[in-house]
Amino acid sequence: MEHVVDEATPLLSGVSDTLLIPIYVRAMESRRPDALMRDDRAEMLVSRLGRDFERVKAIRLTEVHKAMRILLTCRMDRYARDFLGRHPDAVVVHIGCGLDTRFERVDNGRVTWFDLDLPDVIALRRGLIGVESGRHHLLGCSILESTCLEAVQACAPRPCLFLAEAVLVYFSEAQVKALVLRLRDHFPGSELVFDGWTPLDVWVGNRWLSSTRFAGLLRWGIWRGRDVERWGDGIRLLDDWGFFDQPEPRLRSLSRVAPIFRWLRVLRCYHFGLG
Repeated sequence: MEHVVDEATPLLSGVSDTLLIPIYVRAMESRRPDALMRDDRAEMLVSRLGRDFERVKAIRLTEVHKAMRILLTCRMDRYARDFLGRHPDAVVVHIGCGLDTRFERVDNGRVTWFDLDLPDVIALRRGLIGVESGRHHLLGCSILESTCLEAVQACAPRPCLFLAEAVLVYFSEAQVKALVLRLRDHFPGSELVFDGWTPLDVWVGNRWLSSTRFAGLLRWGIWRGRDVERWGDGIRLLDDWGFFDQPEPRLRSLSRVAPIFRWLRVLRCYHFGLG
């Protein structure tokens, strides 16, 4: 059931406000004849909250930026499907879910799913999309809080996958390290997937956003996934993925600089085993 947002819907600010970016990109992608992803709900939300997306349009996203954003989302979906293929009755935690509909896209009919975000975001999600169901739960808290994942721990010892798309870049390195170590210690054998920005990506991104309301929000970057392995025993890089690892027609305009992107390891997905 869809719920109509009312005047009591909380206003977002800071990092929470960034959830508007992927919704807008998914809606624009969904309208393309060659869409890599169809998302009717994103189109509905953009239509319903039209004026709120004016600040997203101020970012001046190019078609390449939009394509990369969609390709990242598709890759995250694939990681979730692959994990559920190995562990059909697993638990998946989508960190920083925003208004994403990944559960609907990858649900295998058996997974227990937790969409997790800050309380104001979850309140907005409940108002716009609706409440949870039997296997689909909403957690309104900061992932940095030590008690945030108690409901997930209650599902132990089932295999757990933690997905963080376009989230960890907004944290400090100390915060990300503490989170990774906590997941390792409390969910041994779990897996973690996130998109890692390089320090250069962070610098360029903040320059790009400097004249928007999203200025200065990007904080953490890494050059290699192996950097995270050095944070503690039991943290293992299983694989990683980049936009130019294979030819992609939607990124054809960047084909000449693809070797540079691969060398700089721009915006990669990292897949870790923990504990």
